[in-house]
Amino acid sequence: MNKTVEDLANRWLKQRPDALSKLESRVLQSALDRTTISKDTNKAVAFHQTFGDRVADTIARIGGSWSFILTFIAFLVLWTFGNVWLLSRDAFDPYPFIFLNLVLSMIAALQAPVIMMSQNRQTERDRIDAAHD
Repeated sequence: MNKTVEDLANRWLKQRPDALSKLESRVLQSALDRTTISKDTNKAVAFHQTFGDRVADTIARIGGSWSFILTFIAFLVLWTFGNVWLLSRDAFDPYPFIFLNLVLSMIAALQAPVIMMSQNRQTERDRIDAAHD
């Protein structure tokens, strides 16, 4: 069962070995050696990430999770319940919850650009993956 690149070229590609491109020869040799040609693009991307990139990806991953959404809903319900019923006389943020509105606006103002940075990096990763396919 000693096959060569020439045997595979004739059998699979129906071509003479000297008509093969360098890439085709490399693929056939890889098949004979039972090795992979692909590269781990995640390692290449991770190597170039800065601390800010990793923080932005973490914030985007947390902000897009169900645990964050459910925790945030619970926070809003507790805030509303606490200020309307429990602290009705001495509420620190009475209805219409202006302070809560300010807090939510600040979170959105910080979280939106961070998520966009993370999406831009994901687009770049996808572009690198597509180039290696």
